[in-house]
Amino acid sequence: MAMPSVGEKAPEFSLPVTREENVSLSDYAGKKNVVLAFYPLDFTGG
Repeated sequence: MAMPSVGEKAPEFSLPVTREENVSLSDYAGKKNVVLAFYPLDFTGG
């Protein structure tokens, strides 16, 4: 999958929030702004 460009709509995706529940980008369509932050070294000793 190619890296999205600035201003391009994000593709649909789902992520786990608990072991039993997922959240999808479409859950927020037309309701709120969504910011996705990725911390590759979060919760590590590095």
